[in-house]
Amino acid sequence: MAKKGARESVKLKSSESNECYWTVKNKRNTTGRIELKKYDRALRKHVVFKEAK
Repeated sequence: MAKKGARESVKLKSSESNECYWTVKNKRNTTGRIELKKYDRALRKHVVFKEAK
């Protein structure tokens, strides 16, 4: 049985298009919003993805 923890699924939205990624983060260690540089398939280049609500 899985433990109940601080991990939560978050949606990362591209800053330049409508592309999205899903990932998990630890709410206890990372209280702020995540910003990652990932590959945008629509634009075919790396752009900043920000955490969306």
